[in-house]
Amino acid sequence: MTTATASPIQPAGRRRSGPASPSLVQSIGLVAEREVKMRLRSKTFLISTGILLLVILAGIVVGGFLAKNTASETTKVAVVGNAGAGLVDGKTFDVTEAADVAAAEALVKSGDVEAAIAPATDDNPTGVQVIFDSEASNTLIMQLSAQPQVTILDPDADGSAGFLLYIVSLGFGLVFFVSATTFGASIAQSVVEEKQTRVVEILMSAIPVKALLAGKVLGNSILAFGQILAIAALSVIGLTVTGQTELLAGLGTPVVWFVVFFVLGFILLAALFAAAGSLVSRQEDIGSTTTPITMLIMIPYFAVIFFNDNPVVMTIMSYVPFSAAVGMPVRLFVGSAQWWEPILSLLILAVTAALVILVGSRIYENSLLKMGGRVKLSEALKA
Repeated sequence: MTTATASPIQPAGRRRSGPASPSLVQSIGLVAEREVKMRLRSKTFLISTGILLLVILAGIVVGGFLAKNTASETTKVAVVGNAGAGLVDGKTFDVTEAADVAAAEALVKSGDVEAAIAPATDDNPTGVQVIFDSEASNTLIMQLSAQPQVTILDPDADGSAGFLLYIVSLGFGLVFFVSATTFGASIAQSVVEEKQTRVVEILMSAIPVKALLAGKVLGNSILAFGQILAIAALSVIGLTVTGQTELLAGLGTPVVWFVVFFVLGFILLAALFAAAGSLVSRQEDIGSTTTPITMLIMIPYFAVIFFNDNPVVMTIMSYVPFSAAVGMPVRLFVGSAQWWEPILSLLILAVTAALVILVGSRIYENSLLKMGGRVKLSEALKA
């Protein structure tokens, strides 16, 4: 004789269900957390970050050593009227009185003085202009209480860029290049690895594709931003300890703008790297899709090194979205950019980043589940 067991009766309108699916924001946070933890466990990432910090610190120490060797030297300047009242430390300069601007320019052209300080010819708020022969001295400019008008008498004359400008340009270019390539390549490799191991199919069954892409970009952006802050903190400490407070004061505004530009620029590049990674299914093929993006990062790095003293090239770089993060801070350091230029350049970068994210996300969504050979770009852009 068998005994029938009655199944429990469920209340009307109530069904058994599993755990609630995470929301879009929660999904993005989970993916971002996973990306951060994976990178922090990577010895390659930790070693490369340590090397970058050591290179930055070495550059600061070398710059401080050279600055101390030249600290005792006086700079010969010609002064017209009371224009020299803006000098912070008069002991640093060997001042020659000039009757008028023409006489001061003659002293500069003859080489008797390095620069001349005269009343400004435009509405510059300082009321002072600094006149150079063929190349501006950032050290002398930073000795003034405010940013003056800079006049170059012979801008076409041959002359190498100053060591200080070269070091600053190299610093901005190196930080942008290393951080963008390191974290960008990490995003592309992560996408390809997930496709190759079929993990992406499991992830897509649990969270939306947009959350997967946004989480990868957010997680690596947090790491990149943290690296930039570590470099900035190390630079401030190093410049303070080595007594380069004048350089630190001159770098304040350019560094702030560099961080702002880098954040937007990296988000743009991150979307491109994610899209490039989704086009292939093997790690061996990833170079074929990421090389063009890497070239976009390398061009500003080499351009700012070789053309940091070329105002035309630097102006173009400061408005091109892929190089604005390097070009504009260098122009702000030199003092050749107007107050509105970084704002306009930032708007151009923001609009470009938004468009690239839309295109990149479309490529990413349409290519993520396509296995085998490389997905053609035209196919990835189709719905």
